[in-house]
Amino acid sequence: MTEHAIAFIGLGVMGYPMAGHLAAAGHRARVYNRTVAKAQRWVEQHGGAAAATPAEVAAGADFVFACVGNDDDLRSVTTGADGAFAGMKQGAVFVDHTTASAQVARELATAAADGGFAFLDAPVSGGQAGAENGILTVMAGGDAEVFARARPLMEGYARKVERMGGVGAGQLTKMVNQICIAGLVQGLSEGVAFAVNAGLDARQVFEVIAGGAAQSWQMENRAATMLDNQFDFGFAVDWMRKDLKLCFEEAARNHSELPVSQIVDEYYAQVQANGGGRFDTSSLVTRLHRKDLA
Repeated sequence: MTEHAIAFIGLGVMGYPMAGHLAAAGHRARVYNRTVAKAQRWVEQHGGAAAATPAEVAAGADFVFACVGNDDDLRSVTTGADGAFAGMKQGAVFVDHTTASAQVARELATAAADGGFAFLDAPVSGGQAGAENGILTVMAGGDAEVFARARPLMEGYARKVERMGGVGAGQLTKMVNQICIAGLVQGLSEGVAFAVNAGLDARQVFEVIAGGAAQSWQMENRAATMLDNQFDFGFAVDWMRKDLKLCFEEAARNHSELPVSQIVDEYYAQVQANGGGRFDTSSLVTRLHRKDLA
């Protein structure tokens, strides 16, 4: 792979290992994080350099990657004061891995074009483990030629990287992903509670049915931790509710019905109210009566 000067903005549970994979691939890396100590720790571990502002980290980079919290965070690090767009060079590519709205993707793509550089919306799926192990799924929106330039770099931390269409298509695809996950996790939660209450060996149950039509990533990776009542890891309920809000807003625009997702979102609100906002999404099962926890 050709060596590039790259920048990475946002060193959370996803961005930290993703940036690490880029550095390990030999790219000249600079990073920015709102919490300076985390950026310094990343540099100590991976080399490169830390910058004081998004504009500084983006200056001279061929590719600038970002993975932050939401639309407002994304605007802050791109077009806000000292934002990355002020420092980006002509012909560079900004790759946004934030799960955000399709609207902000289109807004920033227009601003990028006005500045003489390109923009891809490229949310990811696979969670913290996927980021750490370099096996994420990336769903991207943007120009095909720009995507082709950025794809080899994204393959450094993903096993599947696909262009889904024009700008915004990546974010819309991620919404589909979250809608599907919401229903799956609720179904799995009900299955876990039912198996326990029926007096079955629940671990054996899920080992058996995971080989059939009920199989899913959630079942294979979360059934056991649900049974162990372990939720202090993974993708937080707070973030899932943020993502589902994006889905509901988009559904209102494109006239889609999301009745199950709405119900599951209400259940997640109950988990939050009980102090589980930072728990993994599999904590939905805590709402349901289980004899083993009685």
